[in-house]
Amino acid sequence: MDINPPKCTDIDYINFLIAASNVFSCTEAARCYPDIANAPSHDAFTRCLQRQPPDTEALWEEVKSYVKLKGGYLIVDDSTLDKPYAEEIAFVRRMWSGKHHRTVKGIGLVSLVWTDGKTVIPIDFRIYNIDVDDKTKNDHFRDMLDKAEERGFKPEFVLFDTWYASVKNLKPLDRKNGISLQG
Repeated sequence: MDINPPKCTDIDYINFLIAASNVFSCTEAARCYPDIANAPSHDAFTRCLQRQPPDTEALWEEVKSYVKLKGGYLIVDDSTLDKPYAEEIAFVRRMWSGKHHRTVKGIGLVSLVWTDGKTVIPIDFRIYNIDVDDKTKNDHFRDMLDKAEERGFKPEFVLFDTWYASVKNLKPLDRKNGISLQG
């Protein structure tokens, strides 16, 4: 039996994430792919993501040479990847969408990016799936900032939405050496 090789790799999707500025869906990744014969579909990107390990080391390995560990800014943000027609897709749940100003069916994504004010590089992310991992968005917030510290980041500021500004989130940041906070 001849098994077809994957049409896209983790590096294809990571390169798309690095280049994308607003839309980070598999459909958008397929749309942005060069118009060549046998180009990957959005389903090929979805299958690629499903094959990935549940950590973000592949992303970090790809982007670490583009960031400066000292200085710059770390930005934590959460978003909802709309999945209005989803019936049985993993991670889909009803959640608030700032884009639609109401609850929608979607996948919760908490992202951590590094920027120097000109370049924006994604360095970490977490899928919000409290039913599986029992972690809130605040837990993911703290986990990603701990991982950034472990990787050697010493940003000038950490920026985030004001709803992340709880004592439980701010105390660990206050203890981190020389990091200023902006909510």
